[in-house]
This record gives sequence, C-alpha cells and structure tokens, in this order.
Amino acid sequence: MPPAPQPPTVWTIKALLDWTTDFLAKKGPAPQSARLEAQILLAHVLGCKKIDLMVRFDEQPAEADRTAYKALIKRRVDAWPVAYLVGFREFHLLPFEVTPAVLIPRPETETLVSEADRLIKPLAAPTVLDLGTGSGCIAVSIAHGKKDARVTAVDISPDALDVAKRNAEKHKVADRIGFLQGDLFAPVPAGSTFDLVVSNPPYVTPAELATLAPDVRDHEPRLALDGGPDGLAFYRRIAAEVGPFLKPGGWLLVEIGATQDEAVRAILAERPELEPGKTLRDAGGRPRVVCAKRK
Repeated sequence: MPPAPQPPTVWTIKALLDWTTDFLAKKGPAPQSARLEAQILLAHVLGCKKIDLMVRFDEQPAEADRTAYKALIKRRVDAWPVAYLVGFREFHLLPFEVTPAVLIPRPETETLVSEADRLIKPLAAPTVLDLGTGSGCIAVSIAHGKKDARVTAVDISPDALDVAKRNAEKHKVADRIGFLQGDLFAPVPAGSTFDLVVSNPPYVTPAELATLAPDVRDHEPRLALDGGPDGLAFYRRIAAEVGPFLKPGGWLLVEIGATQDEAVRAILAERPELEPGKTLRDAGGRPRVVCAKRK
C-alpha cells in the first residue's frame, strides 16, 4: 500500500484545495463533486467568489480561516449538505438563503419556474399562488421575473416562511408577495382566484426515503419530502381543492418525481373542471412538471 501523502509545509489556497479535494474524494458523501465542494466551502470561509480562488492560489489564509474551513469539511464528511454549510443555493440565476428548515432548491425545479414565466408573461398584473413555498425560490423567482405579478406563498412551517420572507426582501419583491401559514389551501381566503397555481409538493415514498443520499435523508426536512404511502397524497389533495381557486383558463403546474407522470396525470384527469396539458421535461430529459388548465 502506498504511503499516505504528506501534508504540505505551506498551506496556500492551492494546497488547501488540492488536499481537501483528495480528502473529500475518499471520505465525502459525493466524491464526484469533491473539487467543487472544496472550492465552494473555501470561498465561503474567505468571503470571496469561487472564481477568485484561481487568482489567489499562492495566498496563505490565516490560521483562523484554516480552522473554520477544517470545521466545515468535517461537517461535510458527516453528510451535512453544502448549501446548509454556506447558507445559500443559486436558483434561477438568484442566490437564495437556505437553512435546515427548508428543502434545498434543485435545478430541476427551474423547469416549473420557466413555464410559469411563459404563461404569465402576456398577462397584466397576474395573480399566482405557490403552495409549499419553502425557501420561496419559486414565488420569489416568479415575482422577480414578472414585475407586476402578485404572488401568494403558503407553507405549513413558520420557520420556512421566515426564510422565504428574507429571500423576498433580499430580492426586493416582498411588497408583491403575501405569505400565509397553513396547510395547502387552508389559509387562502375564500373567494380568492389566481391566474396560476404552482407547487413542488412532497412526493417521496417511505421506501424511497430510506434509499436517499444521507445528506438529503438525514438533514433536509422530512415535511418537505414525505409524499405519503405512494408519494401521491399531495397531488390528490391539490387536484381536489384547486378548482375554486383557479380563474377560468388559469393553469396549475406541479412538479413530480421522475416516475410519477402517468399517475399524476390520471389524478388530474379525474377532475371535471381540469384539462390536463403537457408534461415538461427537465434538463436531464426526465418528466418533471405536469400542467393542467381550468376549463
């Protein structure tokens, strides 16, 4: 067995990145992302952009910074998600604050936001309802992209709503987003109608939960993942209740798991007031967003 590599005598930024990349490739929960994670975490500690590290390769960070970096690497090896360690995740070209109270935004969800943007673009002062807003990434992105949109964002978790409110303030759309705490449609005032209802609901089954990567299974909120025995509980509830809240000709967009297209379309097709539309695929080619129109 070859001897373990010796640590460098001088801890430059380049030396820190090389050493940490090797360490995370062997010990980290996502070896394929070791270099990227090493860069993101070090840039966070040094208070710079990731790209800035390249021109600072020969710089020697202070001992306090190296100690802080080491602590983050240890937590990452313990399967803490990188987004929680640095406190944000990029989504739809915007940085969003994230905490363990909210699901970490995924690139796949940008498929839903892009379709929402397309549908409301020709409308004057469109109204949008976001169910299960979490970090607010969908609601804030829609409001940011359509300057006259009025958005209502709902979540059952008060801690999640606190994060979403801060993200709305950060991106200067808080004056056009109303936040309501409650379960799906429950807190939405009776008689309210919307041009668009969107949701990325929990859709993971108990069997699937057990197979998720440790950083997701052990750290992201179960409330935002667990979709009931077959993963479809929230789609049934949304389909059953959405009718009175959609304007005639209004749209419902729901994110789905990659194997749920047929089942979710069938649930929506059972509602006489809804007309199922197309299923959109994400950048990886997987079915990701099911659309339905209010008749």
